[in-house]
Amino acid sequence: METSYHSTRSNTQGFESKQAILMGIAPDGGLFVSDQIGNNTLDLSTVCANDYHANARLVLKTLLPDYTTEEIASCVEGAYGSQWDTSAITPLSPIGTDWLLELYHGPTCAFKDVALQMLPRLMSAASSTAGDGRNVMILTATSGDTGKAALDGFADVEGTGVTVFYPDGKVSDVQRLQMVTQRGSNVAVCGIRGNFDDAQTGVKKIFSDPDFAARLLANNTVLSSANSINVGRLVPQVTYYFDAYAQLVRAGAVRQGDAIDFCVPTGNFGDVLAGFYAQQIGLPVGKLIVASNANNVLTDFITTGTYDRRRPFHKTISPSMDILVSSNLERLLYYLSGGDCELVAAYMHDLANKGFYTVSASILEALRATFDCGFADDVATSATIRSTWNELGVLIDTHTAVGKAVIDARASEGRQRVCLSTASPYKFSSDVLAALGASTAGLDGFACMDELEKLTNTKAPQQLSGLRTATELHTDVCDQDKMEAFVESACARVFL
Repeated sequence: METSYHSTRSNTQGFESKQAILMGIAPDGGLFVSDQIGNNTLDLSTVCANDYHANARLVLKTLLPDYTTEEIASCVEGAYGSQWDTSAITPLSPIGTDWLLELYHGPTCAFKDVALQMLPRLMSAASSTAGDGRNVMILTATSGDTGKAALDGFADVEGTGVTVFYPDGKVSDVQRLQMVTQRGSNVAVCGIRGNFDDAQTGVKKIFSDPDFAARLLANNTVLSSANSINVGRLVPQVTYYFDAYAQLVRAGAVRQGDAIDFCVPTGNFGDVLAGFYAQQIGLPVGKLIVASNANNVLTDFITTGTYDRRRPFHKTISPSMDILVSSNLERLLYYLSGGDCELVAAYMHDLANKGFYTVSASILEALRATFDCGFADDVATSATIRSTWNELGVLIDTHTAVGKAVIDARASEGRQRVCLSTASPYKFSSDVLAALGASTAGLDGFACMDELEKLTNTKAPQQLSGLRTATELHTDVCDQDKMEAFVESACARVFL
């Protein structure tokens, strides 16, 4: 079979999708991309007649061509089963004149479940094919939601361990508890003194350390990633763009073939990049609107063409978006540059060493053809939560509110618009409650959850409310330079 994936920074070495998923990140530190994307487009009539599971099978077979039909069917059945609270998986609901794509109906109440219920199954299928018997340590940095979703997805998976780093003190109470109470003989969790970018940088350094890789390999262990730098994380997210479109067509809101806009609360750029992939394989997309919080590095990039991480880091009420280095943007640069690996490598070198880069006029033009942008600070985010509840009776979280604030500030271009709702509001009860005008003084996260239930007559998901009685099992906190030692210790504990 022709190899289909290679690094964004070099196309001299090819890999099948199974290999790319097991490796997580390319040997040269780049991200895996495929030049075959767009060669096969999905038939919209079929998509619009399908349920979520059938569309997932279509998308995965198109973008991961070396998986068999039987392997994909098994992965889809396992990933999207009874652990979801709706058979629709990602239902669409009206929100004023726009639409809300509800991505939080999985086991951890965040959109990361869509991919991280799938990734362990894709890895297991790939490992079975490889037949080398190696242990795989999943290494990931999280700004809040990826960590729990990865821990939940990989807990007690045979031959696999999972190590998660999160920025200590910079995730919500519920997000932290979801991670530190995780059970499983193969899981390790550690806070980092710093922000998400520090955690992400530390993880990338570990992946690019050949001596560390050699030490692990001597003990029959390799590293892989559950971050959206792993193509196995990215591809499953493409499905819900197609499924949202199918739901709109079936509802009579659009005619098949009409373009629609998507507004995506964005930090690491993976969620919105999945929309770009959907467009490349046949989805009629008008604009992909990148919604940022006060850490608006992407807004400035799409506006000016200069990506500059040399700016203050803001701790906001939408912590999963508190990111200044959006890793998945590297993949988009590869495609927008016409596959110029050398140019992408130069941009990434400048970002790492100078803190910024400026793209060419042709790349900026190509970027703006599909992407638009906007941002909302905490004041605007809170106001949007309040107005959405008071005027529409819809309760949204602090990340979804960033997206809604951005879309509300834009004039409609005559297309239906879908705002991606990335998490349950109960993951951020304190800030949502405060946005509704209630006092949170002296209340912990669970007291805020209780008050939010009373105020709105809604119900917190049990997998969140049940955390109040869970035991904290993971209490480690370390500096960035100690992350490698923590991973090595976790590998020794899990695999030896």
